[in-house]
Amino acid sequence: MGPLDQLYHLANFLAPAIVVGLLLALAGPLFNKNSPVALGFIVQAAINCIAGAMALGIGLWFFGRDGKMASYAALLVFAVTSQWVGGRGWR
Repeated sequence: MGPLDQLYHLANFLAPAIVVGLLLALAGPLFNKNSPVALGFIVQAAINCIAGAMALGIGLWFFGRDGKMASYAALLVFAVTSQWVGGRGWR
C-alpha cells in the first residue's frame, strides 16, 4: 500500500469525527442560548474532532477493527461531552 492509499485510509477513518465535531460546534449555540460560549467556533470544533478521533482510536485498539457501532457511539459520547464542557462557560 502506497503513501497516498495510507492517506486515504486515514482520511476515511477520521471523517466521522471531523463531521460530527464540526456539526456539534455549529449546533452548540442553538441549544445553549443562555450561557456564554467559553471558546470560539474553531477551538470548539478542533476539541470535538480530537475527542471523536480519540474515541475512534480507542475503539480500533479495543476491537481490533474499524467500523463497530460501539466505536461510533463512543465517538458521539466523547464529542457531545467535549461540546457540553466547552460550551457551558467558565463560571
